[in-house]
Amino acid sequence: MKEEQEETKSGNGSGPPPQPPNPMQNAAPDAQLFQLLSGLLHQVEALTNDEEVELRSKIEALGLEVTKVPSSSTRHLDELEIAKELDKLSMKLDDVDEMISSAIASDPHVQSLLSGTADIWMPVITASADERRNFAGPTGEGDARESEKAPM
Repeated sequence: MKEEQEETKSGNGSGPPPQPPNPMQNAAPDAQLFQLLSGLLHQVEALTNDEEVELRSKIEALGLEVTKVPSSSTRHLDELEIAKELDKLSMKLDDVDEMISSAIASDPHVQSLLSGTADIWMPVITASADERRNFAGPTGEGDARESEKAPM
């Protein structure tokens, strides 16, 4: 009854119909990313009428990469070791930046795709170690993959 009164106050319920809940909205960030990648892979395969073995293997490799968690080291790094690790990470980020920049330059649709899906892939690539522990990767095998997780 209360809901009917609220609908009457807000214009007799003539607003847009309620949207069905998005099942991926509550899914883990990596699950959303891999569902998107899987959908894109299927589209590419449908357009080319060819199985994309290389893309599949890259998606699988990405799954292994995003589920990696730094090892819990008991030794403390000194400033020089920390600087070296940061330099390595910086070089990796530079490589990713270069790949993205060249892909955007070669195909304008890449920029549109990346910006249109940033809400899905950004949480995965910016996840903390604690958040990564909850990632399952592309196959959704969460706990079964614990032994495969390697230190970064």
